[in-house]
Amino acid sequence: MAKNKRFVWENVQTGLMKETTIIIDKETGVNYLFVQHGYAGGLTPMLDKNGKPIITPPNEIID
Repeated sequence: MAKNKRFVWENVQTGLMKETTIIIDKETGVNYLFVQHGYAGGLTPMLDKNGKPIITPPNEIID
């Protein structure tokens, strides 16, 4: 197993049987939205108003 984890998980919101999390890829800076509700879930890249992936600059990613 690698020493450095590639993804940073930021818990945004939790509720009864549901959770919304933003996941940031430290190598590319791309932000993903993960939503879990009960036993179901979904993952999608977050997009800006022009349809391009939201990218967090490396110096703004907090481990």
